[in-house]
Amino acid sequence: MLLRSERAGEAGGADSEGREQRVRRFTAAERWIHRTSAALGGLCLVTAGCLYLPPLAELVGRRHLVVTVHEWSGLLLPAPVLLGLVSRAFRADLRRLNRFGPHDRTWLRSALRRDHRPTARPAGKFNAGQKLYASWSAGAALVMLGTGLLMWFTGLAPLPWRTGATFVHDWLAIALAVAVGGHVMKALADPEARRGMRTGSVAADWARREHPLWRPPPATPTATPAEPPRPGRR
Repeated sequence: MLLRSERAGEAGGADSEGREQRVRRFTAAERWIHRTSAALGGLCLVTAGCLYLPPLAELVGRRHLVVTVHEWSGLLLPAPVLLGLVSRAFRADLRRLNRFGPHDRTWLRSALRRDHRPTARPAGKFNAGQKLYASWSAGAALVMLGTGLLMWFTGLAPLPWRTGATFVHDWLAIALAVAVGGHVMKALADPEARRGMRTGSVAADWARREHPLWRPPPATPTATPAEPPRPGRR
């Protein structure tokens, strides 16, 4: 019983007054990187839909403006990540996302079997699904940037290359839209995960349940104000 209490205290549980304990998950820099990347990526997808879907194109109009916004939002998409490399916490999370361990394979097998028991899906700060999504999104963004540049600057490559770039760019955009939609749906189904990205902290119980192998920094205890000296007391 003592060991269980100590572990609960390390992860943060509830304090002596019954208040919910929270642990830090993301720094302010990491949250802004996510928000700006999401905004630029959303602009790319929305403007792409306005360029390729006739009903949206007729509704929005201003094709030249839409093309300009699409090109520059795509060109600026890597900027938040590159600027975020100055953050030590962000670099540490990139290393976590880039490492797959035996527990990640266990998580994937359980996901394929649709086994939703927390004990069947061990995860560190990021689970295997989040790692795969991050890796795939980063690779797809680079391919989209490269093919987009070939389509934008027509003198960079001969016509067959530009034709192939257009084919890859269009179909990968559809795949990205599906992946982003799935990402948003997963986020909508987990309010505590959204709260963590919005505020930077999550409930300690959620962290233990969803990411049992993660060892977050202990919650900062609330300071108790010092008792003022009483008259006549030294």
